[in-house]
Amino acid sequence: MSRPPWIVAVVTALALLLAPAVVLGTASPANAGEGGDPALIKKLDEANRAYIDAQNALAASLQQQKALEEQQQKLETEYAKLRDETQTMSVAAYQNGGGLRSAATLLDSPTPGVFADRVSTLEVIARRKAAQLTRLTATRTELTRTRSAIDAEVGKQQASTAVMAQQKAGLEEALAESMAAVDVSTTWSEKTTTRTAEPAPRRADGSWPAESCGTDDPTTGGCLTPRTLHALQEVRKAGFMRFVSCWRQPPEPYEHPKGRACDFAADVKGFGGVAAGASKEYGTQLAAWLIKNAQALGVMYVIWYKQIWTPAGGWHAYNSGQGDPSSDHTNHVHLSIY
Repeated sequence: MSRPPWIVAVVTALALLLAPAVVLGTASPANAGEGGDPALIKKLDEANRAYIDAQNALAASLQQQKALEEQQQKLETEYAKLRDETQTMSVAAYQNGGGLRSAATLLDSPTPGVFADRVSTLEVIARRKAAQLTRLTATRTELTRTRSAIDAEVGKQQASTAVMAQQKAGLEEALAESMAAVDVSTTWSEKTTTRTAEPAPRRADGSWPAESCGTDDPTTGGCLTPRTLHALQEVRKAGFMRFVSCWRQPPEPYEHPKGRACDFAADVKGFGGVAAGASKEYGTQLAAWLIKNAQALGVMYVIWYKQIWTPAGGWHAYNSGQGDPSSDHTNHVHLSIY
């Protein structure tokens, strides 16, 4: 039975309107669920934050130690020079009538004028010696302070290293059920791009400032933290231009509603089935690039193709999915930012 022309026109229009969502597959992976044990995600969040904080503290301490050691080297050189100058000045003062010979030298003055000259000379030598000794003492005190500061920095580094080791052990324990070998069919190369990400802004001490979801998300109309937006922009600058979706509406769990996560589709058409061939290679290269630039961007973890990378634990198998491409992360790369 033939249909009226107006019905055909409506059906055709609807088909055209719906085509992008079906063909391009740009619906959020949330439709199928990100997957993951909430307790595991919480542990990953806490452990990685503590690890990154300790890592930043360690880097800042090493930088401070380097500056102190350079200062110490200058002080030691200055101290040695002042010490030698003081010794030379003391010898010269003695030879010119200083010390125990001062009174005899003055009494042996042939004329009042010579007497006055010798008195003036001794006063100048005395003042110079006093100033030299003051500088020498001050330099020695500063040198002692610098050495103590270096020792304190070493103590900080030992504490940071201990925290990092503790968090690494905690992550290993949390991921104990996902400790299978890394998928050998995935090649973790970095050949897609050699561009290095511009570092996100840090505090003066090298730590990451706390950020809230207050910046517009260009992928959803929601919000992102400034650091997450920076990471998204750097990913695009590096040449990874396929579909991405970041913010999600609460009560979606984990980082998306907080504006701290993005999902990058592996396939040209968007989120779809399990990525293969060039699509899988695209996702692999993106994941590798994110890890290569993790410290610059503030990466907390990356999930891709049933594997998870964390700063503390490196790559581990990720078996917390539900058997579908979205929760298994085989159709998109998940990025969480500190």
